[in-house]
Order: sequence, then C-alpha cells, then structure tokens
Amino acid sequence: MVEGSCLCGGVAYRAGGPFEAMARCYCNECRKASGAECATNVTVEEDHVEWLRGRELLSSYESSPGNVRSFCSNCGSPVMKKTESIPGKLRLRTGLFDGDHGSRIQLHVFVGERAAWTEILDDLPQFERVPVPKESDA
Repeated sequence: MVEGSCLCGGVAYRAGGPFEAMARCYCNECRKASGAECATNVTVEEDHVEWLRGRELLSSYESSPGNVRSFCSNCGSPVMKKTESIPGKLRLRTGLFDGDHGSRIQLHVFVGERAAWTEILDDLPQFERVPVPKESDA
C-alpha cells in the first residue's frame, strides 16, 4: 500500500498492489506530459485505488486515441493514465508517491523515442514498444 499526492496536495490517493510493470517510458507523449526525459509508471488495478481527496480536481486529456491522461487542475501534476486497451487498470505516475511501494524499475519502453541526451545506464530490458505478455507468461 502506498499513498500519493500532487504538488499542491489537492489530489491524494491510496493504492494497493499487486503493482505491475514498473517502467520508465521515453515516448514523446510521456516526455511532454511529465516535462522530464521519461515518465516512471506503475500499473495497478483501478479498484485498488482509493481517492482520499480531490478527485474532482482531476482534469483529463486524450493525448492519443484510447489514452487518457489525468492531472491536477490546480498544480498540473500528472496523476495517471488510462489506456483503453487495458481496461480496469491505471498507470500511476510514481513521482507522486509519498513513500516506497516496494517495486523497482523493471524495464524501459519506447527507447527509440528517447531524447538525444538521454542515456540508459542500467542493464534492464529495453523495448521499442510496451511488450505484450505471451499466453505462457500469464
């Protein structure tokens, strides 16, 4: 279980695991939405997120078909992303976590879109897209 909140503190939530696929995403959209060279996200079941306050402060933007990003309308902190292709799940922005949720970065995605100055200095798997689990992995 971890709690998260935006920069102004207006939006706050508690999220319980299991957390899936903690990844750093280097796609153009995540870079622009985060204002950083990548966004670090963790996937969680939507019904494992309890909104403590400020859900009404969330504004949303469909950044590409089927991808809706939500952010605090007061301070602009990116909070989560919902993807039509993975119903019932949210991708939470880990930069909003107020504590350690126990997971660690597992992979890097959209590495071909990373900024020219970005170096990936670890040995974690790197992918051009988000990998789709095989039936045998499920």
